Amino acid sequence: MSKKEGAFRKTELKRTEKTGYDLTELRKCMEKELDPKRYEHTLGVAYTAAALAMRYGADIKKVQTAGLLHDCAKNLTNEKLIRTCHKHNIAINAAEQKNPSLLHAKVGSFLAWHKYGIEDREILDAIMWHTTGKPEMRLLDKILYIADYIEPGRNQAPNLPQARKLAFVDLDGCLFLILRDTLAYLSASKTEIDPMTQQTYDYYRNEKEKGGCQ
Repeated sequence: MSKKEGAFRKTELKRTEKTGYDLTELRKCMEKELDPKRYEHTLGVAYTAAALAMRYGADIKKVQTAGLLHDCAKNLTNEKLIRTCHKHNIAINAAEQKNPSLLHAKVGSFLAWHKYGIEDREILDAIMWHTTGKPEMRLLDKILYIADYIEPGRNQAPNLPQARKLAFVDLDGCLFLILRDTLAYLSASKTEIDPMTQQTYDYYRNEKEKGGCQ
């Protein structure tokens, strides 16, 4: 069994007096944990999230932290993801049982807390929901979800140029576009749809119809 497949070890990260964990240390940790392609994606998400935070007035340090850690469980096998959920009483729904890779968001939130020592609930929640979204997302949730979709390394997502432009003009409009296109893609490819993704889409569709989501 490799180190990555063994017990999770607490990672001692340097702290800065004013802003908490040093982002340089988090980047180094992710460079060690992730394969090169996933690491480049992670950097792209963190940088894109920071740009969106500047545009919409979110906490830049928080979104960068969430961006760097959002895929911290991507290196784990499906078997390891399932074992981690069973061991730590993390719920697994039917969609996740059929497609365990979806669990990387839940397990990633768990690792961000227990391995990397992140205690901020907003950061942990943003990591938790960055794949499916959820109704009534907070600003940090929306930024991470969108940054994961539009970061510079992405090149195959539906309506990507439109989403990238809209992200800096109408955050909620971009969120709805991504949710709509994601569900359409999953349906067309006959991929298992997580119920939370459908619930999130339904919520923001209703908001759009009421005029709360332009």
